[in-house]
Amino acid sequence: MIQKSLESRQRCEGFASYSRRDFLKGGGSVLAGAALASGAALAVNTAPKRIRIGVVGGGFGTSFQWHEHPDCVVQAVSDLREDRRKLLMKVYNCPTAYNSLEELVLARDIDAVAIFTDGPLHVQHTVEAMKNGKHVISAVPAAWATLQQAELLFDTVKKYGLTYMMAETGYYQQSTISARKFYHGGKFGSLYYCEAEYQHPGLEVLYFRNGKRTWRHGLAPMHYPTHCTSQLIGVTGERLTQAVCHGWGDDSPILRDNAYGNPFWNESAMFRTNRGNAFRVNIWWKGAHRGCERAQWIGDKMSFYAPYPKGLGPVIIRSDQQTETDDAGFARKAPNFERYKQPEWWKTDMLPEPLRHNSGHEGSHTFLTHEFIDALVHDRRPAIDVYESLAYTVPGIIAHESALRKGEQINVPQFDRPA
Repeated sequence: MIQKSLESRQRCEGFASYSRRDFLKGGGSVLAGAALASGAALAVNTAPKRIRIGVVGGGFGTSFQWHEHPDCVVQAVSDLREDRRKLLMKVYNCPTAYNSLEELVLARDIDAVAIFTDGPLHVQHTVEAMKNGKHVISAVPAAWATLQQAELLFDTVKKYGLTYMMAETGYYQQSTISARKFYHGGKFGSLYYCEAEYQHPGLEVLYFRNGKRTWRHGLAPMHYPTHCTSQLIGVTGERLTQAVCHGWGDDSPILRDNAYGNPFWNESAMFRTNRGNAFRVNIWWKGAHRGCERAQWIGDKMSFYAPYPKGLGPVIIRSDQQTETDDAGFARKAPNFERYKQPEWWKTDMLPEPLRHNSGHEGSHTFLTHEFIDALVHDRRPAIDVYESLAYTVPGIIAHESALRKGEQINVPQFDRPA
């Protein structure tokens, strides 16, 4: 059983595991089970035309465009570090700053909170914001390292009835937007296979600050899966139901001693989807490879390859009736190869005019900004809601467990939308 291993190994950053026997049984739908603190939710401030947002986290949190959105105003900012608070105030031209998230969420003139704090704190901070009546967008991943964290987030959103969105950049990368348009236009035919990879060698520079370990020190690759999983789930809507994963590490002291008990620099997983398709994911922190966040979508009529870090792409391959001879003298189909001129979707009316400029992570930040604000203004679910966010995040938790168990096949629990 997976449970024993999860409970014994996946304790991190102060969040203890507890029995999930029923939750894991059969890898099926999750029912609310984590006990939440009692007490009624506060009334949510409403701003039908203009969302008042508080931004927490002066690192990654400075790279979004809340102040440019016509339906949003940055009401307050916060960071534990004074230098980062001042940077947030400068970037968003915001005069109001709080020393902590816990102080900021008490403010009654704030409708929503953008949480860009340390990864292990995302769920804790979402709970704190929602129990004080605030909608939430958080950085990735949605839940940290354990299924307990995933269900706590799920139950919190359900309990308070507020909007949650995860700021996953992969969903709005320009190549992913193109793939989604191809898919919904039926261009792929049957999209039966996908590969995604996140290569980020040299992360060790982020493992220490002022001689102390940061939350990233020894991070398991598959505990940060969403840059890859979004590339398939965010295009086809499939769910990942089974995982087989293998890891690689060396004798680095970082892998011998970290808070997560993680022995791997790199992890490679093969997932089965609810449609019976295969999805390969590589997340690599170390090795002789180029950094990238990319995918390739393979269909029986057309395939689409996002740009390679080695210089090729983007490319489209189309099936064709012409034939050619291979190097053994046998005839084979000769698909058409064509270079694809990637549209800059951020220049289009997919965004409000003030946000039609390039931004971080292949132009995705302005899209994430707009999607969250527009969802709140029009009282609708955002594209990357809590169900989608957990569909991106939970498979990585299970894949890492598979790697720890030497590639054992494990079912992935599902967090389903209500019928």
